[in-house]
Amino acid sequence: MFKKGNKLYSILNYKCPRCHEGAFYKHKLSYNPKKVAVIEDNCPNCNLKYMMEPSFFFGAMYVNYALAVALFIAIFIIAKVFLGMSILHSFISIVIISLILGPVTLRLSRIIWINIFVSYDEKYSNTSEKSTLQNE
Repeated sequence: MFKKGNKLYSILNYKCPRCHEGAFYKHKLSYNPKKVAVIEDNCPNCNLKYMMEPSFFFGAMYVNYALAVALFIAIFIIAKVFLGMSILHSFISIVIISLILGPVTLRLSRIIWINIFVSYDEKYSNTSEKSTLQNE
């Protein structure tokens, strides 16, 4: 469903937005505060510089805010409407789930932010080079 060339492929697999092959983060998802947001300097495949300018990922804070608000609203509706919890228990569930999913939303916000500015380019993909070599 989500193949190379689709921004959702890059976002959901944490891949380079230009070639969709290189890793974006140095470490797998971790709850270690020193590892959770560490990105590669450049794409190992196409050499795209991820930190395009100083403080480039400050804009990802707005994306993270939007993701967090959507998450809070969804948790509140599930807890209050579907599970019938009180306001206090709904708030407690929001706090617990947001602490658990905090690293996920942080990583998603950064990869979404860079995908806004960088588009997929097939000429940087290794698979496109292999297929053209096989055809020749």
